[in-house]
Amino acid sequence: MSMPAPPRLLDLAGQSLLRDQASAIAALERLPMELFPPLFTAAFTGRHSETLKAMVQAWPFACLPLGALMKEQQPHQETFQAALAGLDVLLAQEVRPRWKLQVLDLRKNAHQDFWTVWSGTRASMYSLLDPEVPQPMKKRRKVEGCRPGPKPPLAPVEVLIDLCLKERTPDESLAYLIQIAQQRKGMMHLCCKKLKIFAMPMQNIKKILRIIQLDSIQDLEVNCTWKLSTLGKFAPHLGQMGNLRRLLLSHIHMSSHTTLAKEEQCISQFTAQFLRLHHLEELYLDSISFLENRLDQVLRCLMTPLETLSITNCLLSESDLTHLSQHLNVSQLKDLGLSGVSLTNMSPEPLQVLIERASATLQDLDLDECGIMDSQFTVILPALGHCSQLTTFSFCGNPISMDVLENLLRALAANSTNTLDLSAPPPWIQSPSLTSGCTKVGLSCA
Repeated sequence: MSMPAPPRLLDLAGQSLLRDQASAIAALERLPMELFPPLFTAAFTGRHSETLKAMVQAWPFACLPLGALMKEQQPHQETFQAALAGLDVLLAQEVRPRWKLQVLDLRKNAHQDFWTVWSGTRASMYSLLDPEVPQPMKKRRKVEGCRPGPKPPLAPVEVLIDLCLKERTPDESLAYLIQIAQQRKGMMHLCCKKLKIFAMPMQNIKKILRIIQLDSIQDLEVNCTWKLSTLGKFAPHLGQMGNLRRLLLSHIHMSSHTTLAKEEQCISQFTAQFLRLHHLEELYLDSISFLENRLDQVLRCLMTPLETLSITNCLLSESDLTHLSQHLNVSQLKDLGLSGVSLTNMSPEPLQVLIERASATLQDLDLDECGIMDSQFTVILPALGHCSQLTTFSFCGNPISMDVLENLLRALAANSTNTLDLSAPPPWIQSPSLTSGCTKVGLSCA
């Protein structure tokens, strides 16, 4: 039976320090920077709140990736707030000490290797070549005979966080972070790359958005059951997200009590924000009740070609589809989704033109539950055959016959690899090669 490895001197030193909180805090000024990460981990695990608070103030690296540590361990509320309290004390100092904390990263999927590397469980603790991993700050050498000039203003500390707003009010930790951000405005920038909004009153959402650097948001999901008027109130904040790359908007409905003039005002207020989104690449619109006969109003305001366009479970008119097929910003689509959009009574030509225009780049096409009939599929087949990059084509819920299915497979056989989701065959088709429900078929051609 193998014997457990004896504790390292590093671990023993950390345990000894943490037994005496006052000594641990007093030792921070002389502590080698290599000892900070393992000692911080031990303090975090052991819930030594006061030591944590002091270590945040004394952190010798440009970045403190607290979120990665929280991913490994479920943080105690008090422990997390102690770290935030340390940041608050640091921000309150007019003259900060030699320590150089610039970024407090609360994202759980960033800097995954930092704590592992610095704990000594890898071969070399100095193999941090990835610029994403925080590096120790080097001291500047003092030049003799030079007069110190006026000190530049202290740079604000950035706090990086991904937010998911799914409660009526922020939890205790988020509320504390918001409080610090409000009190230390100008000294702390709260940056949020990913923001998800599921359920929260608009007044609370606005309160949070007021303290976030809105131009830091790159990925926004609004998955709420909102009235159109609520979307209108949110719209000005959307326009300030100048670096937004992905937008998902779901379940926006119109109220029967809203006048037509008010509807148009809210829709115009929303669509006008796209004029300011110069980096938007992915747009997902699901269950949006106001799109019918107004899709062109949205498309006209798009400033850049999209890579992904998904319009699902929405009512569209034939003119909407025609405008979509003619729009300049769809010619570079990699992912097109129209799942749940009824196309049964529409001419297939606009869809055929749309697929043809995107054929050079299209990789994923989703036409699930569109009610496309044999005659319509026959029209779009040549365009599908031109999609040389197509890897996934999903068309569950379209009642096509075996003849059209065979023609479809032949049209796609020229491509190197295609993965198809096949809808359930009509009940009059009996074939051992098809089963009920959705079936995935892979085509590989030499």
